[in-house]
Amino acid sequence: MAKHAGVHEKGTFNLQTLMASIKQREDCEKTGAVALFVGVARGEDNDGHKVKKLVLEAYEEKANEIFEKICTDLQRRTGIVDVQIHHLLGEFNVGEDLVYVAVAGSHRQEVFEVLREAVERYKHEAPVFKKEQIVDKTGKDTGAWVSEPNTAKNSP
Repeated sequence: MAKHAGVHEKGTFNLQTLMASIKQREDCEKTGAVALFVGVARGEDNDGHKVKKLVLEAYEEKANEIFEKICTDLQRRTGIVDVQIHHLLGEFNVGEDLVYVAVAGSHRQEVFEVLREAVERYKHEAPVFKKEQIVDKTGKDTGAWVSEPNTAKNSP
């Protein structure tokens, strides 16, 4: 069975493992809905440059601690059976999976609300670092560590 949350080297964890861990829970019969967020490597950066690949690293001990705290906090919500966050690390091509966030609960309303909060929290709280290898507008290959824009301010 998979851990509740954490970082994993690319190739050691996948969506099937995540779903199996949810369905193998002793209290799985309380689940009426499972919502998933799968973050994938985007082929364009925020400035419109072509992304060739991503490299993801983390302060693993702290990231695991934060992921676990987020999951524990959110799992206490009424109707929520399970919350899991699993972030992959390593080198990724465009389109490859980077992160899985799953919320299982009694009803879809609670599940969707908690899923959104779990995604926003991990994006802003966890020490996971992304380096984009891009081709700039002049055709030059470059790489830079980037941070995510603060989308929480712009969210409805």
